[in-house]
Amino acid sequence: MSTRTAGTAAPSRREQILREAARLFAERGFHGVGVDEIGAAVGISGPGLYRHFAGKDAMLAELLVGISERLYEGGRRRSEESAAAGLPPQAALDALIEGHIDFALDDRELITLHDRELDRLREADRKQVRKLQRQYVELWVSAVRAVYPELTELEARVSVHTVFGLLNSTPHLSGPSALPDRETTAALLHRLARGALSAAAPRERGEGAESARPAERVEYTGPVEYTGPAERAE
Repeated sequence: MSTRTAGTAAPSRREQILREAARLFAERGFHGVGVDEIGAAVGISGPGLYRHFAGKDAMLAELLVGISERLYEGGRRRSEESAAAGLPPQAALDALIEGHIDFALDDRELITLHDRELDRLREADRKQVRKLQRQYVELWVSAVRAVYPELTELEARVSVHTVFGLLNSTPHLSGPSALPDRETTAALLHRLARGALSAAAPRERGEGAESARPAERVEYTGPVEYTGPAERAE
């Protein structure tokens, strides 16, 4: 439970419980973990958890709604700060990419939870998650089109979802040597994200690009499915 929002303060008991619940749920599945096991992981009795949460369902809801809120609020803050500082569109987009990379590297358990357990949330919580995710996607769509105005809104949205899928692949790189050091990994992911978005923009023929053809416009009318925290269309 990081996403770079808690600063250096020691985590509260509630945050400790959520962190261990996320780890255990991701490793063994929601139904494979008992309240007593979560309590043991933080050094309290299982029944003691009920002073903090009504049960496992409440923990799962706070984890998934919470990360969606932090992604959206973090993205909105970065966008507003970039605009206030008069930064160019490329810098604003880079700020969004950096924020999502922090999430993809620091909260891999939550990516796994979203993929596996989102449908276990009660309907109101699930709708809240998807609303926040759609808002987060639209921040990215606006930033992408500011850099690549030749993209249609639909093309930009498809491109954003594709980049999310790329960045959110980190849970699949789980071996001890699957990733280089954090700084190197973050830089690599950033280059890949920017490269994917750049490749989505139609290119016109020009000097040094004789072999390139203008990309065909996307004619896609189906729902956009997203395979990780940001949005999955209903």
